[in-house]
Amino acid sequence: MKRMFLFGILALLLSACAGGPLTTREKGGLIGAGAGAAVGGLIGAATGHPAAGALIGGGLGLGAGALTGDHMQGAVAAEEQRQRELEQLRRENERLRQER
Repeated sequence: MKRMFLFGILALLLSACAGGPLTTREKGGLIGAGAGAAVGGLIGAATGHPAAGALIGGGLGLGAGALTGDHMQGAVAAEEQRQRELEQLRRENERLRQER
């Protein structure tokens, strides 16, 4: 069980290096998985099953972190769109002033 867990972590770390910079969603998922595994491991250790607790906590943390990161990424994209629209309105306003 420990070997499978370590192999899974190693595979995750190696595959994470393949695609360039992480998105906000991916960062959230990574942080959530780490925190969830840590908390799950502690809870699992208290019940006598630390590896199972870490796996369950890691999976739940991954999901929660990815959802949070996705929400944050969406908010940033919406703000960038608003900024582009505002800049377009400013340019149009300036053009209209010059026509007068």
